[in-house]
Amino acid sequence: MNFQLPPGGILLGLGCDLIEVERIRGVLERQGERFLTRVFTDEERAYCLAMKHPHPHLAARWAAKEAVSKCFTTGIGAELAWKSVSVYHGSRMEPLIRLDAQGTALLRHFGGTGILLTLSHTETSAMAVAAMIKSSP
Repeated sequence: MNFQLPPGGILLGLGCDLIEVERIRGVLERQGERFLTRVFTDEERAYCLAMKHPHPHLAARWAAKEAVSKCFTTGIGAELAWKSVSVYHGSRMEPLIRLDAQGTALLRHFGGTGILLTLSHTETSAMAVAAMIKSSP
């Protein structure tokens, strides 16, 4: 096995979020496509909606966006938009974060070099923990 963990470094920020899957299901039923396009990137929508049960996957991505916003201590709003944070998968299907220009500017502002992410979900709830790090030299 030739697995590598992410590089070590200094922890600059930590965020966690927990959400009920039913909350996401309810918003999706009420707002439909409007909700999906406002909150999730094309890549996230394609991945989640391809699943037999997309709601837990959508909820996990919602939680990831909230967790990252907590790393930055900004919340979602003027400084960081919903689609500034996008979850995708690495080669081993590990969750990774892609930031847009707004998110990248915040990361640089805080001296960060990356965001580590973990996701978990059940049929009823989803959670994410995000850590902003500065890699060791």
